[in-house]
Amino acid sequence: MTDETPVCSAKGCRTAAVWVLAWNNPKIHTPERRKTWLACEEHREHLSQFLGVRGFLKDVVKFEDWEAPEGA
Repeated sequence: MTDETPVCSAKGCRTAAVWVLAWNNPKIHTPERRKTWLACEEHREHLSQFLGVRGFLKDVVKFEDWEAPEGA
């Protein structure tokens, strides 16, 4: 891993990211806006559930397949 290697967004985790969790909070974001968290294999399910129970999770994509929306 280098300083440029994307790492998992889980608190305290420094493992390389494998997944992109795209989400938005409909109370403060426009419907097309996507925020992202990164996840390693170990934390993907936990972070997805955290966002999912709040109704924020929009998509889970492999990091290498992620394409940020234009203008992001």
